[in-house]
Amino acid sequence: MKRIITLLFLAALWATLSASTSLNAQNKQLVELKTVVIDAGHGGHDPGATNGKIYEKNITLSVAKRLGELIKKNYPSINVIYTRSDDRFVELYRRADIANKNNADLFISIHVNSAANKSARGHETFVMGQDKNQENFEICRTENSVIVLEDDYSSNYQGFDPGNPESYIIFSLLQNSHLEQSTDFAALIQQCADSGPIANNRGVKQANFIVLWKCTMPAVLIELGFISNANDLRTLTDKTGQQRIAENIFKAFKAYKKGYDTEVYTPDGTAPAAPEERSAGTTDMTVDISSGKFGIQILASRKMLPENAPELKGWNCRYFKSGKLYKYYVGSYKSKDEARKALPNVRNSFPEAFIINIE
Repeated sequence: MKRIITLLFLAALWATLSASTSLNAQNKQLVELKTVVIDAGHGGHDPGATNGKIYEKNITLSVAKRLGELIKKNYPSINVIYTRSDDRFVELYRRADIANKNNADLFISIHVNSAANKSARGHETFVMGQDKNQENFEICRTENSVIVLEDDYSSNYQGFDPGNPESYIIFSLLQNSHLEQSTDFAALIQQCADSGPIANNRGVKQANFIVLWKCTMPAVLIELGFISNANDLRTLTDKTGQQRIAENIFKAFKAYKKGYDTEVYTPDGTAPAAPEERSAGTTDMTVDISSGKFGIQILASRKMLPENAPELKGWNCRYFKSGKLYKYYVGSYKSKDEARKALPNVRNSFPEAFIINIE
């Protein structure tokens, strides 16, 4: 009899443990990097930087596709989107649109540098930001000048003139809400590229690139090397060199994704739209914060910001933690139309604000 009771007890205990394990598995949700947009610079009637019959557009496309294949092979669940997969011209503003409309988690723009000084060599990675360095400005102006090849570019970019330094004043008014994450990824790219094949590290820099301007996610622009430098050129045009460059960027991507992804536990097993939500700031939005489905994200930070943080500009914000990022948003709207009506007012303080689902 005792043996039967013991067996029944062990069976019940096993059932309880199994149910608990199953419940924990159900309640465990993974917040992860799901979509990456890879942008091969230039294309079509825009060759980019040239050296004889060697065109930047061909180098960037080859490296972009190699990088995409590495991501797909190692992370089959990740959605890899190219702004172009062949030799075609894509307007700068459309490249950011592709990333935004697909709710990308990361934007990688690939380019090749050029300089009048043939000794200039090495790799560098840019993030969107203000920089008064004349050399960086020249690189930025060269890349931005592509817009003059577009039809009606003046209206598409609100009268922006890439050759006029005064036009860049607009960028000083913009806040890059993803600067920290972009800079972290850029630093990883530079670090992973140090092993070669183009080993001269020119660092992480800020510049006002139009292609990064309207991206609503962490975004970087990589200058792989100098097409004007004989040593860099040999690597940039060599298939083995291109593959090694793509592998280095992939290593950085892998490290960035590891830091981005995180497991979150919820009591009912539902996906956490806004885990660890908290209030921050002081300005009253005068909306019902209990029943809305949409909010307006204003910035993201690797560190939790204090309520009086100047970055919040006095707004009554809420935040949720996604991976290692604290994402701050304002408002709680029952429909996207309501959120769209509020968006212009929010953008007066946060020009890069965008609508998110907080349900």
